[in-house]
Amino acid sequence: MQHKTQLTLSFLLSQVLLLACAEDLECVPGFQQKVFYIEKPFEFREDRLILNLKFDDCQGNNKLNFEVSNPDFRVELDGNLVALKNVSEVGRALFVHARSEHAEDMAEIFILEANEKRGALKEILKLEGNLGIPRQKRAILATPILIPENQRPPFPRLVGKVIRSEGTEGVKFRLSGKGVDQDPKGIFRINEMNGDVSVTRTLDREAIASYELKVEVVDMNGKTLDGPVRLDVLVIDQNDNRPMFKEGPYIGHVMEGSATGTTVMSMAAFDADDAGTDNALLRYNILRQTPTKPSPNMFYIDPEKGDIVTVVSPALLDRETMESPKYELVIEAKDMGGMDVGLTGTATATILIDDKNDHAPEFTKKEFQATVKEGVTGVIVNLTVGDRDDPTTGAWRAVYSIINGNPGQSFEIHTNPQTNEGMLSVVKPLDYEISAFHTLLIKVENEDPLIPDITYGPSSTATVQITVEDVNEGPVFHPNPMAVTKQENIPVGSVVLTVNATDPDTLQHQTIRYSVYKDPAGWLEINPTNGTVGTTAVLDRESPFVHNNVYTALFLAIDSGNPPATGTGTLHITLEDVNDNVPSLYPTLAKVCDDAKDLRVVVLGASDKDLHPNTDPFKFELSKQSGPEKLWRINRLNNTHAQVILLQNLKKANYNIPISVTDSGKPPLTNTTELRLQVCTCKKSKMDCSASDALHISLTLILLSLLSLFCL
Repeated sequence: MQHKTQLTLSFLLSQVLLLACAEDLECVPGFQQKVFYIEKPFEFREDRLILNLKFDDCQGNNKLNFEVSNPDFRVELDGNLVALKNVSEVGRALFVHARSEHAEDMAEIFILEANEKRGALKEILKLEGNLGIPRQKRAILATPILIPENQRPPFPRLVGKVIRSEGTEGVKFRLSGKGVDQDPKGIFRINEMNGDVSVTRTLDREAIASYELKVEVVDMNGKTLDGPVRLDVLVIDQNDNRPMFKEGPYIGHVMEGSATGTTVMSMAAFDADDAGTDNALLRYNILRQTPTKPSPNMFYIDPEKGDIVTVVSPALLDRETMESPKYELVIEAKDMGGMDVGLTGTATATILIDDKNDHAPEFTKKEFQATVKEGVTGVIVNLTVGDRDDPTTGAWRAVYSIINGNPGQSFEIHTNPQTNEGMLSVVKPLDYEISAFHTLLIKVENEDPLIPDITYGPSSTATVQITVEDVNEGPVFHPNPMAVTKQENIPVGSVVLTVNATDPDTLQHQTIRYSVYKDPAGWLEINPTNGTVGTTAVLDRESPFVHNNVYTALFLAIDSGNPPATGTGTLHITLEDVNDNVPSLYPTLAKVCDDAKDLRVVVLGASDKDLHPNTDPFKFELSKQSGPEKLWRINRLNNTHAQVILLQNLKKANYNIPISVTDSGKPPLTNTTELRLQVCTCKKSKMDCSASDALHISLTLILLSLLSLFCL
């Protein structure tokens, strides 16, 4: 029934073509029908007629030969298309190429699914533009031209013909479009007189799959008489492109022990040929596996999808027993559905067997020994373990912990990242006198958890026996640093304090002697036997060796060991201030013009090295002035400053003014300082004091002279 339907459909289409071309009796070389639609049967049966293709080169069909795009089919010399064997899958289309001594052409056979049959004939009759079937009344017949790609010379080669139903006398055919007068130019041309269409060069479907040309008929003056009408040129695919793997490198991972059938990775090749034909229908295959152990067929590739899966049992997929955890597969992709005539391309797929944590780390021995001197820190022993897992993963990297014997947190253990060993360290100095032996229990685990059916066993713990060696330790001062407060200026020979140092080596019964280590000012001494510290000089708070009222000295305590050990003690003496420094006055020189209008000569300040309350407020006083009139006075400005004021202009001279300053200490201290006052000549903002330097008039001399005159 299906075969009958196919023949009926083809027959009707043939009648349509005959009716459409009835007005044109001129022979057109090539297939008399170029496009066929048939319903896909359940199976194409061997040697059973599918349809008949009519080819005529208009010169007797000498040396006629047919080629079919699918090697499962052939066209006999009478044009009958038959299957060479029972075929169920052929794709969506077949292409038949016919070649004789004088012509060649291409026919296309579309295979319709059952649900497409109902409207097939209607669409064929309706869409004559797509099939190149002209209406009876049309003046120009331009059927589609099908040209195989990669044709060999000679060129130009006749590929089709445009027919004018009203004859060709006195007219010319004109061809235009992409491939003629548009880039790429010059591929096609038409015989102006008879409408023969030729191709001038080899075509590449992968570059351009089709051309849409325009053909028209013009008179000898170039005026359009008919058209333009569309002329389609379809480039028929040839299997001229090998499959290519473009997305490499291809690397897949699979966990060891994975179940059979586990998908590892997927391979995909690309074929530039027509995806609707067998030319791009790819099938995949594994050509070679390296290494070949434990099985030469560890993996399988789905020939259609390209998925690579495991095919061995989980027991064989054991990373630790493999020759190598890396497999390389040479994958072949072949077009034409994998048939022998197909073109091939290859790529290498690298598959890495990933490790899972199926082996617990184990100590190389149950007990480790270590010896350390008391008072020393650092690594004391390296604990070694073995692990069969991948050294680059957390399934191999070890994590150590101390699970017993470390109550004082004196020990720590860390992993050596290069060797995976456990580095056991002392982080708090050990004391032989407290404990000469320590026993630690160490546990080792992996960074990654073990798989569910694997557990940590007894070999994942070990004991470390640590022996502490006694050393002669230096005496220790109590307290350290030591602090005491004393007044400065205490009598020489005064006792500052008695230091106390003890020897940690209580089992050795050693004696201790003391000595001065650092005494910057040389003020102190120490009794070597009992540690009493005394003064050898006056303690001065204002000394440059005292910082922030604190004097610092260092002392040594030396035991009687062999060799002797030394301990250092620090003494801070806080010095209390006493009023032992007189105040000082500044500045001691002032200048004034002899015609000055502002007689405020200078502001004086006072300072004191002592501390409050032995400093300000200061009291400023002038020595008593005698004579008919007073020359100056002093006014207190604040606790630390006063101002000297002239009571009248003085002649150019030098004057020495005695000024006394008294601090607020108990008892107070007074200092008298002479202020040297220069009275100078001032002209045009320049001060000349040269003459005054030679006068040397002293207030004291003036007072004495006045007193002598008064006595006379």
